[in-house]
Amino acid sequence: MNWLEWLGYLASLFVLISLLMSSIIKLRWINLVGSSLFSLYGFLIGALPVGFMNLGIAIINIYYLVKIYKSKEYFKILPIKGDYEYFKYFLDFHKKGLEEYAGTYEFNIHNSDISFYILRNMVPAGVFIGSKYDENTLKVDLDFVIPEYRDFKIGNYIYENKKEYFLDKGYSKFISFSSKDEHIEYLKKMGFEEVHEDGIKYFVKSII
Repeated sequence: MNWLEWLGYLASLFVLISLLMSSIIKLRWINLVGSSLFSLYGFLIGALPVGFMNLGIAIINIYYLVKIYKSKEYFKILPIKGDYEYFKYFLDFHKKGLEEYAGTYEFNIHNSDISFYILRNMVPAGVFIGSKYDENTLKVDLDFVIPEYRDFKIGNYIYENKKEYFLDKGYSKFISFSSKDEHIEYLKKMGFEEVHEDGIKYFVKSII
């Protein structure tokens, strides 16, 4: 098998992986790599239809990625109160994802001090639940974003753009006892620092 065949297989692998992505941005980026490699492969072996078609797909991916990154999105937090039927339905619908991401899908909203939906372009894209840990620290009980919107924009909106919201409620620090690798990676990207104390690992972030 020569290197051109390996290039074709590699391009196919990238395209296949892109179709497994739930995040639109990840799908576009990985598909861009795959289509670019396929285009190169097509031109190198003299298959012009393959080369030009995949070049067109690569250009389309670039167009939509530029559009995504340049678009001004609307974010808003919507407090969870009153009728909790939708909240229960949200948890049940995303049961599997919550168990993988947070370790459980059962949360008692009545014991929380702060709870809200995160709307992204008016779509309920996530849920945040926090309870008082000490006088100025909020324990993050749940910070869940549905897979389609896990590009860190919502996290930046909560922990950076909405600092005043938490400060106004008397909280200047967050603490999380997450044990899930994916969530820990997210916390670190949001500026949480890992702390080890008395054999317990937790994550903290100050917003002042």
